[in-house]
Parts: sequence; structure tokens; C-alpha cells
Amino acid sequence: MNAIENIRLIRVEKGIPQKKIADALNVDISVISNIETGKRELKVSELEIIAKSLEVSVIDLFTYPEKYVSINNINNDDIAATLTIQLRKEKKDQVLRLVFGDNNLEILNK
Repeated sequence: MNAIENIRLIRVEKGIPQKKIADALNVDISVISNIETGKRELKVSELEIIAKSLEVSVIDLFTYPEKYVSINNINNDDIAATLTIQLRKEKKDQVLRLVFGDNNLEILNK
């Protein structure tokens, strides 16, 4: 995906009308429509204004739907991971016991 596609996706997902971006850029709403459809090029100087009107950072316009996280903001002691697996009931209980021990199995199965 590219920034222009992401702008439209973020705008639609958040329910933000094109008019809000047009007002922020001080342009006619047709300009926003033309940007989103590729009929008009997006100016670099417009990125920050658009990002602000969408309530995201400029980098999010390029990385959406992923969220950019600076390496400086990551504490190596606090790294978290999520793993989703689908198991039959008997295997699920075995895995939960292995990971959390017998004491927490009752809580996790609720």
C-alpha cells in the first residue's frame, strides 16, 4: 500500500469526512477526492497537515495498518509477544498447564 491509499483507509475507518481534511489544507473538497483517486499528486508539505487532521503521525500514513514504534521506545525487558493457536480441548489444557502451571489453569479456562 502507499500513503495515499492509507490516507483514504484511515479516514474511512475513523469516519472522518473529506471536508475535514480539505478545511485543514484550505482547499476545496474536490482536491481531496482527486488526491485519494490519484488524479492529483500529494505534496510533501501536505502530509503533516493531513496526518494531524486524521489524528495520526506522518509515519502512520506510510506504515498503516501497522503502527510504527521507534526502537528507542522499546524496553528490552518489556518485550511482549502474542501467539494464537487453535487446539482441541485436551491439548489446550496441556498447553495451558505447560505455560502457566496447574494453579492458573482454572482461571484461564473461565
